[in-house]
Amino acid sequence: MAEKHGTENSLCFQHLLIFMACFGTSLAAGRLCKFAEKFPGVGGSCYKESTDVTSELGSSNEGTSLPVDATSYTTIRTNCLTSNGSVIQNGSLLVNEDCTRISTCDNGVMNYNDLYQCSSDAVCEVRNDVRKCYCMSGYHGNGVNCTKHMTDCKDWYDAGNTTNGFYTIIPTNWSGASFDVSCNMTDGGGWTVSLVFQRRVDGSVDFNRNWISYKGGFGDVSHEFWLGNDKLYHLTNKGNYQLRIDFVSRDGDPFYAKFDRFRINNESDNYRLSKIGEYSGNAGGAGGLKNRLNYSFSTSDKNNGGCSDDYHCGWWFRVNDLRSLNGDYHAALNVKSGISWYTPSGSYENIKYTEMKIRPV
Repeated sequence: MAEKHGTENSLCFQHLLIFMACFGTSLAAGRLCKFAEKFPGVGGSCYKESTDVTSELGSSNEGTSLPVDATSYTTIRTNCLTSNGSVIQNGSLLVNEDCTRISTCDNGVMNYNDLYQCSSDAVCEVRNDVRKCYCMSGYHGNGVNCTKHMTDCKDWYDAGNTTNGFYTIIPTNWSGASFDVSCNMTDGGGWTVSLVFQRRVDGSVDFNRNWISYKGGFGDVSHEFWLGNDKLYHLTNKGNYQLRIDFVSRDGDPFYAKFDRFRINNESDNYRLSKIGEYSGNAGGAGGLKNRLNYSFSTSDKNNGGCSDDYHCGWWFRVNDLRSLNGDYHAALNVKSGISWYTPSGSYENIKYTEMKIRPV
């Protein structure tokens, strides 16, 4: 009996070696347990000494791996073996060192594509343990096809898009998702290729928002909206930008103000208005914004210099000078929370239309 028991264990050990050779590094703990159930003797006595494991599992051809189904023990082709013995999981892909061939495993069969080639705007390298073609900085795509990121309206204009409308951009160093902006390519007033970041039309959007809301933006880019301070920071810090503000007074008269430089800082500096250039226009003066240079952005829940709940909006407030273009749309005449613009001869109050836009110098 002892001799037979030893023979059984020896046969079982051989079965195990064959099994491990078939599956290589893809052996899973759960499958080993099922194998042990079928061939007891792995740690106990083996009673199925006549079983041919190779025939039980099926022959293993190069490029395939034949695991045993945990329920029925039937042969199922799933993972693949490469010519060097590496195991490729079903559905996975493998790219060679110079990114000229891509291989995919499809239910135990390796498929090869020798037409794989990186775009001229991509590099072949390993990222997160995966080698493939990756688009260079400033581009997006699958590495085989890469499209340049449009960072502002001018990029779209330079690419041949001269129609006013909504375009998708990703500003330089922007880590978030792409977003849509309103681009004025030809506005009839000589101020072409500009990006709108604020608009008031009819009061349908509430501008009495908190810090987080002004940070991320709100409203409808096709109607009333605030683009978002984070986006505005990234846009105005990729180069030198100008600012134009168009208004329509409560009496229906149009006017405008232009500043030859405009920039804000990031959130750690409370989106401080860090640059506002020389003024031109017919709005009656630069006081509506020029005197806010180096003032921080404030909201009713984050007072960084003059704002309180009374002013119902976010803006670069200055103590004793609290006029804002983000105020209450339907405010009564001369109410301090309304949309207003300061001039030396007096203020425009309860303005009914505003549009703020920037363009690169």
